[in-house]
Amino acid sequence: MEKRTVLAVVLSILVITGFYFIQGTFFSPQQDPAAVTQTAGQPAAPTVVDSTGTPAAPVPPVETAPAVSTETGPVVEQRTTIRTQYTTVILTNAGGDIVSYKLNEHDDHDDYVDMVLSGDAGAHAFTIAFGGMTAQPVTDLFYVSRISDYIVEFYRDYALPQASGGGAFRLTKRYTFDPNEYMFQLEVSLDGGVSVPSIDFNGAAYTLGFGPQIGPRFEKLDGRYDYRQYYTYTNGKRKNEKTDIPIINRVSWAAIAGKYFTFIAIPDASSYEMVFSTRAEPGLASASRFYMTRAALNSSRTTDTFRFYLGPKTQSSLGIYDTGMNDFHLQEMDLSKAASTSGILTPVEVALKWLLQLFYRIVPNYGLAILFLGLLTKIVLFPLTRKGSESTLKMQALAPKIKEIQDKYKDNPQQMNAKMAEFYKTEGYNPLSGCLPILIQFPIMIAMYNLFNNHFDLRGAMFIPGWIPDLSMPESVYHLPFTIPLLGWTDIRLLPFIYTGSQLLSSKITQTPGQQSGMQMKIMMYGMPLMFFFILYNVPAGLTVYWIMNNLLSLAQQLIINRLMAKKKAELAASIAAKPVIAPKKKKKH
Repeated sequence: MEKRTVLAVVLSILVITGFYFIQGTFFSPQQDPAAVTQTAGQPAAPTVVDSTGTPAAPVPPVETAPAVSTETGPVVEQRTTIRTQYTTVILTNAGGDIVSYKLNEHDDHDDYVDMVLSGDAGAHAFTIAFGGMTAQPVTDLFYVSRISDYIVEFYRDYALPQASGGGAFRLTKRYTFDPNEYMFQLEVSLDGGVSVPSIDFNGAAYTLGFGPQIGPRFEKLDGRYDYRQYYTYTNGKRKNEKTDIPIINRVSWAAIAGKYFTFIAIPDASSYEMVFSTRAEPGLASASRFYMTRAALNSSRTTDTFRFYLGPKTQSSLGIYDTGMNDFHLQEMDLSKAASTSGILTPVEVALKWLLQLFYRIVPNYGLAILFLGLLTKIVLFPLTRKGSESTLKMQALAPKIKEIQDKYKDNPQQMNAKMAEFYKTEGYNPLSGCLPILIQFPIMIAMYNLFNNHFDLRGAMFIPGWIPDLSMPESVYHLPFTIPLLGWTDIRLLPFIYTGSQLLSSKITQTPGQQSGMQMKIMMYGMPLMFFFILYNVPAGLTVYWIMNNLLSLAQQLIINRLMAKKKAELAASIAAKPVIAPKKKKKH
């Protein structure tokens, strides 16, 4: 449980205790990392130019890989930009890596979401290191071959250390991007020709690394507004993985999943050792890395093919790789399981999401769609709610008779239970019938919470301009110039106050006169809304809007039920009063 939630519960308990005693949160140019100041004894960093020849920031010197380059190679860094319908990718010939992978249709404050957050050190993604996961990535300047608008190739020759047999080989990294998808293909080739019988760096050929973090930008991973989960998928099952623990088994895919976006790696049929890592990166609050190590080669050449998805964690974007409707001809990959929730309530959440999207197609405003979903839920559950109210009413009418049985057989619990069961059977009453509406509504409430807290389409969805610009985030009417101690609140929010008022009013209407007189019921009626005020203060606005709507509908629903029950209450009381507690058994005639 989060610290703020624990604090909210503690504060609520204090409030309730006090009451008892008195009774009463399009693409813009990629900024290159800041130039690193050169110190005495360091070699000058190579000049950097982009694909048009324009100078860019210099690259800081990095520790070299164990393999030695056999040639001088290029003397300036060259950056290549590839634009597709959905992405803008910037690659560098320094290692043949990706330095930026922006999503053209998804905003991140004043920029677009970048799936490669580099940190202060300007770290790259899709690096190659000769050896295992602790080896240093290659940072030499590669030759660049722009094959087409969507295909670029980087290559450079290296020599094996004498300890590994010596000989020269070529490393080639070939990227193929698709103009209409978030997925791309990376081919890694090692070719030693006839001079290299095997490629072995301390038991490994190379390690392909992704990191240090996926976007969007965040202050911290708090588990509510953003988080990271690590999955592998094998033999039809998704598995949550721990970090820094090697994964030996062959997998269909591996994923780093955030709240709304995900990185997915699909290896070929070769054998790889994989690991997720949270190794720190300067300038980032948290890191999420993934490594795949290729076993040492007993041959002179190999070409390994990887496919990577970096994009939104939505069923529509990931589902095409399940059905085969994609340009890579992938099918039955079950990538959509990287976006799906798990648990027994998944079908309920899926159904609610379908209804929410249906209402959005009718009224293109997700705030209104949430209100309509709440209304539909109340209408569907009204018969059960009414039945529960009838059951409660009948229980109140039966209360005097029940008390009479309890008093009469208080010294014989077994006989009292038997008489109670017989009495309930005679009256046709099931004591559990009043709980049925609550038991059915409770899983719907949990599914609603998961839906409004994680549904991708609510990200950036506006409800009321100027007040609720993003249903996936808490609304704010005033940003405080300070942080409230203990609570950690930085904004004044209106929706939690509206929720608390609607909850208090709804609770007062739904309580019966007898219940209102009890101290326990008073604590429940006033204490629970106060407790939920603290719990819901920083939740997404969409969830609070739903709860307010639910409270108001419950209030209206109860008023309708009270009218329907008024006449029935009098009839029921008269009917029960005319009957004996337990009908006497008839004597058998002889």
